[in-house]
Amino acid sequence: MISPTVQHDARPSPAPHPPTRRAFLKAGAAALTGAVIAPERVLADPYAPLDLRATPPHPAAPPGTTLHSTPIRVRGVVRSRGSGLPRVPVTDGVQVVDTAPDGTFELVTVPQQGFVRITLPSGYRIPLNGPGTARFYQPLTRGSEQSAVFELEPDPVPQDDHTLLLLGDIQTQNATETGWFLSQSVPDLRSTVASLGDEHAFGISCGDIMFDNLEFYPDYERGVQGIGIPFFQVVGNHDLDMDSPTDRGSVETFGRHFGPGHYSFNRGAVHYVVLDDVFWYGSGYLGYLDADTLRWLEQDLSRVERGSPVIVATHIPVIGSQHLRLGEESPSTRLAITNREALYRLLEPFEAHILTGHTHECEHVFEHGTHEHVTGAVCGAWWSGPICHDGTPNGYCVYTIRGEQVSWRYKATGHEPDYQMRLHRTGTDPSAPGELLANIWDWDPEWTVRWFADGEPRGEMERRRGLDPLSVELHSGPDLPARRDWVEPVPVDHLFHAALTGEEREVVVEAMDRFGRVYSGVWRR
Repeated sequence: MISPTVQHDARPSPAPHPPTRRAFLKAGAAALTGAVIAPERVLADPYAPLDLRATPPHPAAPPGTTLHSTPIRVRGVVRSRGSGLPRVPVTDGVQVVDTAPDGTFELVTVPQQGFVRITLPSGYRIPLNGPGTARFYQPLTRGSEQSAVFELEPDPVPQDDHTLLLLGDIQTQNATETGWFLSQSVPDLRSTVASLGDEHAFGISCGDIMFDNLEFYPDYERGVQGIGIPFFQVVGNHDLDMDSPTDRGSVETFGRHFGPGHYSFNRGAVHYVVLDDVFWYGSGYLGYLDADTLRWLEQDLSRVERGSPVIVATHIPVIGSQHLRLGEESPSTRLAITNREALYRLLEPFEAHILTGHTHECEHVFEHGTHEHVTGAVCGAWWSGPICHDGTPNGYCVYTIRGEQVSWRYKATGHEPDYQMRLHRTGTDPSAPGELLANIWDWDPEWTVRWFADGEPRGEMERRRGLDPLSVELHSGPDLPARRDWVEPVPVDHLFHAALTGEEREVVVEAMDRFGRVYSGVWRR
């Protein structure tokens, strides 16, 4: 496949000159031209990379464009304690400008863009909505002129060392499941936050915050208040207004609560990017990054120093590996970003980690120089029990940043942080009756997994694709699990086997992760 040619420039763009009247009108027209992508075009060839050169970038409208909305000239300032902050990126989601030396900016856009937002600079507190969700944006109005003032407070807590809590798929559908989130997940998260002491910390909810019933968003916000740190939000496929005929309209309720679907912010040395990769075409969705998002991302990343860490959070995996584990050549359009080559190309200059959810399982995928982390779900297998359908416990991921170094560990809800494996006795897997199994859910190729029998080393365990025995027990068959009978076990690549002789009285499994941390599990006869 041919990817678009993208030019990167590590230097920040200069502050813009005030736009002329002609540019003002052209900007409004152009903002509409990139707003809608025909779903039939995407569905006909979803894997074709999006050529950024094929559609003119906003705000330069092509000839003959019909203007459907009055443009808005947004004049504003980004400041802290009375002083303007220079070179802060400001965007409507398509074009990006930088604040002038006095912190002022001017941007021409249209109401359909929804919001004007800033890239939060490091060293400042995360501004908050009342419930504790991040507020880095202001809604656009329908007047021809608008002002936007962003007030930032210096953060006395250093941010070079900080912690991110990543929540995948909370996905509450009703009051019962919301109650479980508030009574089980929130206290566990609050305990993790308390263990960090005074360290700078924030969270990202990585999509599917809801399970279609968007009226429960206030209960999620109540959970954020209980956790006690700021949270950013990602759009998931179950977070949409599904009666909307368009992708833009599908995020109206999400936007009223949490703001725009794509944006960025800086913490310490790390540049964070949040993307909306759920493309709603009126009767379904697919993983896709639209032209507006990619145009914005190209400009956003041009302001980031090459080689530095970039962490991207998006809901649908970029590619994942579930299709391979199911014996399929390519992923479903609902399980991967179909035009992912464009994203890979934009991330090439950086140390990129991509954090995703959606599939309710844990895995690590390395493609085109990126490290994709597919995180287990807060709700597990859709609130049907204690585990996801790959055997990963219900939980979340804790990312620890030290300067430019990124480390992580999966945190199972209700368990200690060093709970990183589950052992399955011999006989639990009919295909391997004499073997002990270990499910090590956060495994990646840098881990080593060894076993010891009665104190004697027996070498490394054998990794084989298979089904988690507990998932088979809880999820197999047309009547299980009782709350979600459509859940079935999924093959995974983080199962390890040790062939026993039958003489062993005690077996210890010892796993060391890529950061040198050692975890162990014990089986006794």
